[in-house]
This record gives sequence, structure tokens and C-alpha cells, in this order.
Amino acid sequence: MSWWKNFKASACHHKLASANKDQALEAVVDLLVKAKALESGSSDAALKALVAREELASTGIGMGVAIPHVKLAGLDSVVCSLVVLEQSVEWMAVDGAPVDIVFTILRPEDRTDDHDPEEHLEMMRWIAGLAREADFCSFARQATKKSALVDLLKEHAPS
Repeated sequence: MSWWKNFKASACHHKLASANKDQALEAVVDLLVKAKALESGSSDAALKALVAREELASTGIGMGVAIPHVKLAGLDSVVCSLVVLEQSVEWMAVDGAPVDIVFTILRPEDRTDDHDPEEHLEMMRWIAGLAREADFCSFARQATKKSALVDLLKEHAPS
């Protein structure tokens, strides 16, 4: 599948500055709005949903990676971002390690013409697999431009 196409270079970042998890989530939402991947009118709801999700249980899956993901009313299709933080931040990850790679996924509440919940689960499994792949994470951390992150996702896409 070509799930990597959900990640636009303009919605990704290779050295995103943030001092903590909440700032990182806010910076990602701002990035999605600037990239026109998310309407500015949805930014507050997106940030609130992401913060609430983290309060429920951390999305830090270990090895320096977090995968914040939420359903968001008003979306017709999935909105994705991959960022590498300038400095690792505390995320309450399962392994206790700070996080510097963040995959953010916003998805519609229900099935739409552009969103299939079953396919979404497959995409999430793919992302989780990438997050556990040491080579992928190493190359992501070495990226020097946004487009390099998207190229890396494309290289690791299932055939």
C-alpha cells in the first residue's frame, strides 16, 4: 500500500523545536495547519484531542518514538505528520526513554469516501512496525530536510 502518501513533506519536520510533550503536540498541530493538511478552525479541537489521548495513556511506544493518534470530527480523510524533535522530550513512554520521533495521525470519526477504518488499522500497524525498526529511526534522526522523511517512508512502504 502507499500509506506514505498520507505524509506530505510540508506536514513533516526534521528538527522541530519543543521543550516538552505538550509543546511538541502544539507545534505538530501548527505545522499541520501551515501545511493546509488541517483547517485552522480544527486546530483547537485537534490539540485538545491529542492532549486528552495522552492523559488517557501515553502514546510513547519506546525506543524514542511516540505515535499520538486520535479521531477528529469534521475530517474527511486521514491527516499525518512525521517529525523529528530537535531535542528529546519526556513522553512517559513504556520504556521510560524520552521521545524524539513523533508520528501524529488524525483520522475521521467514521468511514468516508476517503477513509476506510480497516485500511487505517493496516496503516497503523505499518507505522508501529517502522517505529520499532532501528534503521528507519536512525535514518529519520539523520534527515536534513522534510522531504527526506517522506522519501524514507516511501522506501519502507510495503510492496
